[in-house]
Parts: sequence; structure tokens; C-alpha cells
Amino acid sequence: MPQKIGFKPIPSVIALALGLIIWFVIPVPEGVSPQAWHLLAMFVGVIAAIIGKAMPIGALSIIAIMLVAVTGVTNDEPKKAISDALSSFGSSLIWLIGIAIMISRGLLKTGLGARVGYLFIGLWGKRTIGVAYSLALVELILAPITPSNTARGGGIIHPIMKSIASSYDSDPDKGTEKKMGKFLALVNYHANPISSAMFITATAPNPLVVDLVAKATNSNIHISWGTWALAMLLPGLVCMALMPLIIYWMYPPEIKQTPNAVAFAKERLKEQGPMTMHEKIMLVIFAILLVLWAGIPAMIFGPSLTVDPTTTAFIGLTLLLLSGVLTWDDILKEKSAWDTITWFSALVMMATFLKKLGLIAWFSGVLENSIGSLGMGWIGSCSLLLLGYLYAHYMFASTTAHITAMFAAFYAAGLALGAPPMLFALLMASASCIMMTLTHYATGTSPVIFGSGYVTLGEWWKAGFIMSVIELLIFVVIGGVWWKVLGYY
Repeated sequence: MPQKIGFKPIPSVIALALGLIIWFVIPVPEGVSPQAWHLLAMFVGVIAAIIGKAMPIGALSIIAIMLVAVTGVTNDEPKKAISDALSSFGSSLIWLIGIAIMISRGLLKTGLGARVGYLFIGLWGKRTIGVAYSLALVELILAPITPSNTARGGGIIHPIMKSIASSYDSDPDKGTEKKMGKFLALVNYHANPISSAMFITATAPNPLVVDLVAKATNSNIHISWGTWALAMLLPGLVCMALMPLIIYWMYPPEIKQTPNAVAFAKERLKEQGPMTMHEKIMLVIFAILLVLWAGIPAMIFGPSLTVDPTTTAFIGLTLLLLSGVLTWDDILKEKSAWDTITWFSALVMMATFLKKLGLIAWFSGVLENSIGSLGMGWIGSCSLLLLGYLYAHYMFASTTAHITAMFAAFYAAGLALGAPPMLFALLMASASCIMMTLTHYATGTSPVIFGSGYVTLGEWWKAGFIMSVIELLIFVVIGGVWWKVLGYY
């Protein structure tokens, strides 16, 4: 058997062609250094390869690191060039997400995540709308320690949702998805972007947003875990409360009463038996992580007891290893965590040096001049930037690629046009998760739930667009007022 090549030829050729055209064909613009332009060429090529899925994102990241080191775009000295290429592996934000993904494995291994889901369905599952709110609440509860939104929405909650729909004979293969499966699948999915917006640790790209904001403001704005959670609390809860009702109005389930769902949940809990010691330990560690991430010890006893968020994640993982809830083999098998650390480091490194080499400042200046010439004032201009940034996600199959490619320039342009830095940072951060609603390829959770067949392509895109508009309005209006009350701007 011939050995298969390690990349997809067509998307690889397209990505390579884009990089070569920028490097060799398009003249370096005035005000941009050749090094910055050449790094942009590599960056665009890598992003195009990620969008086209030419290779796994981790493999593409290794290539990106190699290219930066070999070409010497950041430094002429080979030793310093490889140091630059590997520099982001020391980022605490990257390790925060990697370690948090490892911790979330405990929810799956112990069965605590599924138990929480069945407990809420057992309480509120007498109506279909109650089942929907139970799924949304479980999504919200698990979000702070599940940075893989795909694992949360697709791996933990979706199987529960499918089991309930199947118990009522709502099956797309039988053409009975309208009984309740369509409605529950959409709620299952749309709870995912909302919960992702509510905590830094709820989806992997959020720390990237924090890092880009800090760099754009010369560290004048560094959004902590607690600051983010408090800022997103009110608009996020409003979105979570309204979302099932809106989807219920759009795609009402044929079955409104679901007394069997309570019995089904109780039967599953009976099968699980009483909480095991490992589940109890996982629950306690979950509480410890939330307390430390929220900065409660420092609030009560003073700043001397402040614990860095990444240190907190390491404390949680250490406790799980010491207690035997997780083993080192479990950690080694958590491929998504090591994969995230790798691709995150590469993309953050490239974005960092694009800023250091002046490319981001140049591009944000182009945006500023183009939009500023319209004479709309900072509110109108920044609204255009926000909408352009959000709806550009129709062209992306990765939130990380989208944020890496566009966030820094659009945020910098907004600041230059007069937007309050913290207000615009929070709006851009919100949009970075709201954009997940749009398509069936918007984030990793999308193909999992869409692939189960309950929702047609047209229905998915219609619901996604409507929810994106409603959620954006909630974050702009309610969020804007809430952040003003908090004194964030």
C-alpha cells in the first residue's frame, strides 16, 4: 500500500500560493517593513491552511514555528530566531487553557458531568421547555472548567439530549425530528456560544482575546478571570434565559409535555448509583477552582492571598493527580490539551510579532482612515467594525483562526477612532463567541450537533443569524449599561 501524504493537496496549494503571492508579488506597502510583510505572508498562508483543513492545526503550527525560525523574519541570528519562534510556549494564558482541558477530563471520567445533567432534567423535565432549560443550565455550570466548548456541548450534553429525544421517538432517520429533537438540538447548540462568552476558561480562544487586548493597550487593560465573569454575567444570563424561548417560537416542538423525561433521568441516575468518592473529590476541586479564579480569598483577606489563574489551574490538576481521580496516563491521553498548547503557542507567537514588527498598527491605521473618512463618529465607526468582525465568521471554520487574523487590527482601529478601551474590548470579546452561532462549521461543536441530523442547513443558518442579532443587541445594550454600572468605562 502506498503511504498517504500528510496534507490535503488542494487546500495546501491554495495556502502556499497565497503566501508566495504576498511575499513575492505584492509590493511591500509604504510604512511596512519587509520583515513584517514576509511574516504576514506566512501568517496568511497558515490561516488559509487552517481554514481549508490542509493538515491538523497542531501540525500546521509546527510548520509555522519552523518557518519563522528558518526565515529569520523576527531576528537575523538563528539562535534568537528559534527563541522567538518558541517564545509563546512560556505564556501563562496558554497553559491555563491547556491545564483546564486536562482538568475537564475528570468530568467525563468520573461521570459527574452526566450526573449533573440528569439531576436537572429530573427536576425540571416535565415539559420540553423544562428539558431545554436543564440542558442550558448544565452547559452554564460546566463552562468554567471546560475550555473545550466542543467537549462540553458535543461530548457531554449532546448525548444526553439525543437520549431524551430518542426516548420520545424523535429521530431524524424516521422523519420525526420535529417531535422535540430539532428544538432540543438547537438549544443544545446555542447554549454553547453563550456559555463560552461568560468565562475566560469556557472556550480556548478567550485567553487569546485577553492577551491581544493587553498588548494593544500596553497592558493598561488586563482582563482577569473575575473581571470577565462579572462583566459577562448579566448579558450572558439574559441571553441564556431568552434563547430557549426564541427557538421554541421559531421551531416549536410537537411534544410539549415530557413526563417520561423525568423517569428517564431518574433511571439513568439509578444506573450510575450513588456518587463515588472520585465524583465527590471532583466536585470539591471544581468549587476550589471557582473560588480561586473568582479571587474570593483576596477579596476577603487581602491581596496577599491572590492566586494567579494559571497557578489555580495547576493547583486543581495537582489535586486531581494526588487524589487519583486522574492519572498521568489520563493526562498523556488528553490529546486536545497538548494540541491546544501547541497551536495556541504558534498562533499567539505570530500575532505577537506581527504587532512588534508594526504590521497591526499599519493595518489598523488603514481601517481607521477608511472608516473615519465616513464621518460617523466613534459609535457609528466602531459599530461597523464590530459587525464586520462578527459576520466575517461566515468565511471561517475556526474561531481561533478568525480571532488571530482579525481581532488585533479591528480592536486597535476602534481605539484609534475613539472607542472607550474597556467597552470595546468587552464588545469584541462578546462578538468573538457570538459568531459561533452563525454556521454549521463555525466551531467544533457545530458539526457534532448538526451532524446528528435534527436540523436542516437552512434552519441552522436562519436560527444562527437571528440569535446572533439578538445576542449582539443584548450585549451592546444590557451589557453596555451593566459595564457602566460596574465602572468598567
